[in-house]
Amino acid sequence: MKIKVAEATALVKTALQKMGYKPHDAAIITRHLIDSELRGFGAAGIARVLSIRERLKEKGLKDEITITRDSPATAQLDGQDTLGYLVAQQATEIAIRKAKQTGVAVVGANDTWYTGMLAYYAEQAAEQDLVTIIASNASPWVAPSDGYKPMFGTNPFSVGFPSGSGTPVIYDVGTSKILHADILLAQRLGEPLPPESAYDATGQVTTDPAEALQGAIAVWGGHRGSGLAITVQLLGVLAGSPALPGNLEQFGFLIIAVDPAMFRPIDEFKAEIDAYSAKLRQSPSLPGKGPLRMPYERSSAVRAKTIEAGEFEVSDEVLAMLRRTINYEQQDQGVGHRL
Repeated sequence: MKIKVAEATALVKTALQKMGYKPHDAAIITRHLIDSELRGFGAAGIARVLSIRERLKEKGLKDEITITRDSPATAQLDGQDTLGYLVAQQATEIAIRKAKQTGVAVVGANDTWYTGMLAYYAEQAAEQDLVTIIASNASPWVAPSDGYKPMFGTNPFSVGFPSGSGTPVIYDVGTSKILHADILLAQRLGEPLPPESAYDATGQVTTDPAEALQGAIAVWGGHRGSGLAITVQLLGVLAGSPALPGNLEQFGFLIIAVDPAMFRPIDEFKAEIDAYSAKLRQSPSLPGKGPLRMPYERSSAVRAKTIEAGEFEVSDEVLAMLRRTINYEQQDQGVGHRL
């Protein structure tokens, strides 16, 4: 069904506050989840609230983030098991501030979970004329190429560039064929997974979400994707994460932010980005393909169109589950208890 953006925003924020999040923190999480919906990534949007609630029921709500190391150009954050949307947002803000002051910043964060869409953070930095490289590791849910035992997370990797056109160039890619969130959503809706996207515990290809959760997700891109996923897993180690985090805990998040003005005038840099982008779009496409576009143009355009429409599509089942969550929390204020 269609839901108004304003209504969805209010529902998500209300649910998060009922679960125990402070209004300010609930607003940060809500903005991220709604942005995912606006850009067409429903599995990482409203449905994620349901997964957050399940995690809080198991381990309680924690929201104390500490800075354990700090220098003019670097910082390390200990999330202390705080939800990743909050931890990664704080890490991004610190990286932006330090990069604007020193020209380059490297900020790592650990002991967190569910960091969300990396493009969300890259876009914030691009709006401040910064180039970013961002990586986030996760629990071992994905099997390496030619294997079937999970050895790394879905491990997104992002590179972002500012532009003069208003739309930044952001490459944000997961290293698994499907997201962990896709499996959870399929399980909630009673739907099968895409073919060849997951294995059961014995290494047999499966489309059953429950079997996939006991087995592994297939890696994207064969040995190339596997190599990138391993790289991201180890960048999480640099941020302070263990090489093999526990189940939905101990994730690592690393953001590197660079001010292009350290190397050339920023207007000149962005003009070169724009000129290249224009040439790529104008280059010929194969028969039946195209038009060619730069990374992030599609999802940015989808977001603009959705905002103009003022509404987006969400499954009846997910919306009903969200409303039930709000009702449950009104009756049980202990779900998001603080530890």
